[in-house]
Amino acid sequence: MKNSLPKVGTIILAAGASTRMGTPKQLLQFKGRSLLRHTTEVALASVCEPMIVVLGAYAEQIHNEVNQLPVVVVENQEWHLGMGASIRVGINAPNDSSENIEAVVLLLCDQPFVCVDVVNQLVEAYHTTLQPIVASEYAGILGVPALFSRKFFSELISLNVAAGAKEVIKKYSHLVFPVSFAAGVIDIDTPQDYEQLQYSR
Repeated sequence: MKNSLPKVGTIILAAGASTRMGTPKQLLQFKGRSLLRHTTEVALASVCEPMIVVLGAYAEQIHNEVNQLPVVVVENQEWHLGMGASIRVGINAPNDSSENIEAVVLLLCDQPFVCVDVVNQLVEAYHTTLQPIVASEYAGILGVPALFSRKFFSELISLNVAAGAKEVIKKYSHLVFPVSFAAGVIDIDTPQDYEQLQYSR
């Protein structure tokens, strides 16, 4: 069952050019579906709504992975400038529920072990601890997936375009509640990463 009002939405950041991979990593297959499709289905199965997917490089090629799903797809025309540009587009994305969104969970499609439980734990921790930022903890760092309350939307929108959400997490570390996600340390950036993932299935 989805949350009653107020809502926690999700923004899936999938605009990157995958330069180190050499091919769109959003489309890499993992357990019978693409990394983007996996992440989107995780978000849809979670307590969150609405879902926003930010595309950029390869948008036309990638769009088919999500265009049949109940998500809002937006395109970051300035994807080449960095993660901050995509976060801005996601936060500003028009949708029918914008006014009722209390917080958002930022997701990346290159963390293959993200799951519904991780997303739901972030939301549950937000409601129970009342901390305005809830971040995943892995390998001694705090990062995404991470939840940000509405009070940080303006901060996320004004991020340096080359920066990511970790900059906000670091700046406001005293307001962050950590949720353990050990497998979050695994992300897929290079062909070697992807090859190692095949052996870890």
